[in-house]
Amino acid sequence: MSTHTDLRNLDTPHDSGAVLVVDGHGSVVMCSEAVRELTGLRPEAVCGRPIADLLADAGLWPLAGSHGDVELRRADGTTVMVCMETRRMRAPGGGGLMVAITPLSLAIRRQEDQALVRALFRQQRVGLAIHGMDLTTTRLNLAPHTLGHAPVGAGTAAFAHGVEDELIPPDAEAVRAQLRRVVETGDPMVDWVHSARLRSAPERERALSFSAFRLHASTGRPIGVAMVFTDVTQEHAARERMSLLQAAAERIGRSLAVPTVARELADVLVSRGFASLAAVDLTQGVLIGQEPGEAGPGAGFQRVAVASSDGRWPPDVHPLGATFEVPGVAAEHVRRGTAGLLPHLDQWRDGPGLRSEEAQVLLPEAAESFLVVPLSARGLVLGTLMLWRTRAVAPFGQGDAALAEEIASRTALGLDNARRYTREHRTVEALQRSLLPPAVTETRAARTAGSYVPAGSTEGVGGAWFDVIPLSSSRLAFVIGDVTGHGLNAAATMGRLRTAVQTLGDLDLPPGELLAHLDDLVVRLGDVELPPEDGPGDAPPTATGATCLYCVYDPVAGRCDMASAGHPPPVFAAPGAPAEVVDVKPGPPLGVDSLPFEPVGFEIPPGSMLAFYNLPLLSQPDGTPAERLTRMRAVLSADAAEGATPTRTGRTLLDDLLPGPPDDDVTLLVARMRPLPPDAVATWRFPADPAVVAEARTAVEAQLEHWDLTYLAFPTELITSELVTNAIRYGGAPVALRLIRDENLVCEVSDASQTQPRLRRARLSDEGGRGLFLIAQLSSRWGSRYTDTGKTIWAEQPLGDAGR
Repeated sequence: MSTHTDLRNLDTPHDSGAVLVVDGHGSVVMCSEAVRELTGLRPEAVCGRPIADLLADAGLWPLAGSHGDVELRRADGTTVMVCMETRRMRAPGGGGLMVAITPLSLAIRRQEDQALVRALFRQQRVGLAIHGMDLTTTRLNLAPHTLGHAPVGAGTAAFAHGVEDELIPPDAEAVRAQLRRVVETGDPMVDWVHSARLRSAPERERALSFSAFRLHASTGRPIGVAMVFTDVTQEHAARERMSLLQAAAERIGRSLAVPTVARELADVLVSRGFASLAAVDLTQGVLIGQEPGEAGPGAGFQRVAVASSDGRWPPDVHPLGATFEVPGVAAEHVRRGTAGLLPHLDQWRDGPGLRSEEAQVLLPEAAESFLVVPLSARGLVLGTLMLWRTRAVAPFGQGDAALAEEIASRTALGLDNARRYTREHRTVEALQRSLLPPAVTETRAARTAGSYVPAGSTEGVGGAWFDVIPLSSSRLAFVIGDVTGHGLNAAATMGRLRTAVQTLGDLDLPPGELLAHLDDLVVRLGDVELPPEDGPGDAPPTATGATCLYCVYDPVAGRCDMASAGHPPPVFAAPGAPAEVVDVKPGPPLGVDSLPFEPVGFEIPPGSMLAFYNLPLLSQPDGTPAERLTRMRAVLSADAAEGATPTRTGRTLLDDLLPGPPDDDVTLLVARMRPLPPDAVATWRFPADPAVVAEARTAVEAQLEHWDLTYLAFPTELITSELVTNAIRYGGAPVALRLIRDENLVCEVSDASQTQPRLRRARLSDEGGRGLFLIAQLSSRWGSRYTDTGKTIWAEQPLGDAGR
């Protein structure tokens, strides 16, 4: 009994079978070399033998005109299953048969291949196309427009056309480019999804999944490309919808700036291909944080964001920043809070009664379809989203309108949050600005320019301040500080500290002593403040950790004295000399430690400049604090030499050191010093003798006549008499008298006593006690301050226009 052998287990280089030619008597007259692998016999041994001898069952021969599976006898006695197919041959010398013998496994594979090709070409849901090397379609089972319907049929004759004949140009070019890549490289294309809109129905959105691979002849020569395509329009639309929703959720609403939220909405819709043009228009109230009003007729909108697929905004519609009223049909949809869809704008363009202002809002020349969606939150319309598609894109449909409404609804919540944040930001900023002094002050002693740049977010606004405080005897106090924390609490705390500094400054305390009193006040404030009851978001204001620098400028002595509680030192620039950082040692911040604050004093040449600032001015991303301080010194050196105004210097510094909105409030105070001229001051010293009172009055009278202020002689002489008399009576030491002519006439009397004068109400029977009362009546302002050797009592009288 013969043993069956499966060729699939044989190691043979030939898998195409053997071919034999049999004459009319059944003998083999010719055979191919492959017969050796099938039978184990050389071709010479096979030729001349009856073909029936090669079969395990000789009775199966002849099989003329038919084919079947038979056992083939091998030389070693085994058999192998093969598929035998016979065909008649006619020749002048007589007839015969051509016999093809194929290993059964190879025959089965060939049958499977043929069945697969037949099945593919009969598919109604799967398209199959074969293209030549020139990308001409040679075979096609489904015409593109019949995908999902009746097949064209297997073996369809060559179409002699390409994808350009079926698809619109943009889609056809994309498909052709992919096929060209497969032809040139041989790399297959797998599941490439792209739009495939037909020329016959360009408005119908269609997406196909394409897979393609290069075909080769048996010799290995490329002969074409096979492409399989399926309609995935619904799946693609669903994926695109989810992708757009995800992109919108990731990008929109993260910012708390209203324009940024609007810009992200327009950008995401255009960049993801949902629209060719997009515009976001908001009501004026939303932009400034107010509650939106009714979106009725005449409601004004401002265009705050635009986006275009080609980067150019059409000139025939309202540009960015324009204000207008939403007209016609769009306004009606906005009022009702529903999306408005116009799939074909050409019909509307040609309609009667279209006004020019409506066209300027709604009808870009290149647009084919239009979609308007209201941006509503809490039942109030914040603005509108307007979208356009050009003729190269399928018009908007109802599905697009529903998707746009969903994205607009989410965006409106983000806009409303940003609007509320804007309102809080503006409130904090308004409070902060209301608590600051005028930006520019002008006195004979100095000219100052203060700048306040709020942080770009509410988290950074509040707490920074500067001040210029007039003191007695034409002196000025420059103050700059920063409160720990931000927001309304920090702004309110800043106001409390500024008031405290003004009150302490009115006592004419030295800088170090004033900061010590301010530090005690901050500690007491921290002790009496109770913890919040409504949670961590309602923390009470606190001044602990605040910084403050206090500087006193005396224009008569030409000198500055300052001390710092944790605040950075100012920059000092004298004309003709390089600017330097003042060598003042910052003490601890207020309320942190009870260490003393070390004062520093230095001379101020005429025309010198001082620049006070807070740390955020140096803490910017375009350089280290040391580098930015060097740039500040360079600006101050140049401006001090040129005699620039503090306003110009402050603007130059901010332009150079602030590349964008800061993260924290920035304050800058620039002062140009102007010492009083020598002839504006007159000084005398008298012994502690009551007889010198008359001498003092005479000296004052003569000086007022020299200054052409004789109209102030009587009150000034009376003030001088009272002050000198009290100094001699209670001071018991030489008395110094000084007149200062500035914007006011100042009369000062200094003695060695540390006892402060006290105003009291004298009774009718009292012979004295009315001196300070008379001084208070004759002067506009009076007071007393301690000095290193005692005290000074001063009184001011306004000069009026004639004395200035």
